[in-house]
Amino acid sequence: MQNVTDKVSLVVFDWDGTVMDSVGRIVSSMRTAAEKTELIVPSEFAVKQIIGLSLDPAFDVLFPGVSDKQRQQLFDHYRDQYLTHDTTPTPLFAGVEQVLKQLKEQNVLLAVATGKARKGLNRMFADTGLEQYFDTSRCADEAQSKPHPDMLQQILQQLGVKAGHAVMVGDTSHDMKMAQAINMPRVGVTHGVHDREVLSQFAPKAIIDSIPQLLQVL
Repeated sequence: MQNVTDKVSLVVFDWDGTVMDSVGRIVSSMRTAAEKTELIVPSEFAVKQIIGLSLDPAFDVLFPGVSDKQRQQLFDHYRDQYLTHDTTPTPLFAGVEQVLKQLKEQNVLLAVATGKARKGLNRMFADTGLEQYFDTSRCADEAQSKPHPDMLQQILQQLGVKAGHAVMVGDTSHDMKMAQAINMPRVGVTHGVHDREVLSQFAPKAIIDSIPQLLQVL
């Protein structure tokens, strides 16, 4: 595997599908929300393609032309399903915490750039205990939605790191496009939404099948 860059000062992780195996619950919750809002239920494949986006642009893709009332209903049903009713497991991917710990021991800065809202990410931080490893994070309600690079630009500015000395790690085309827009090196992960063929379209420095492999390419 090719080394990403000579000097990695910062690694930015996507959350859903990269750090946490939550794709199944997102898909199930979104499809149930559509049913409860009496809209055409999107396919599993269609829902997977919007994972990583903020909810508003995700709704625009999946449910074009919905009214403001329907949009609010979708949001309420989706949140209710994901948090309360859907029991699909959302474990961390194998080896995630060990990798974060090892990177911190090497004095690498760590961050999260996610399509989750701040409340949602804070909930996941509390549930997993991973917040201690991250120096900062940006969420869907704090920046423009992926694939716009706003999240990454905010993180780089806050931490004082140049794009060329940082790496974006993610499982979707949205993550890859976001980093590519500012010439940030990127590593695709195949255990989430998009496969090797899709990820390779965005010139990643490496494509890995599990998070522990990240240590081999940094």
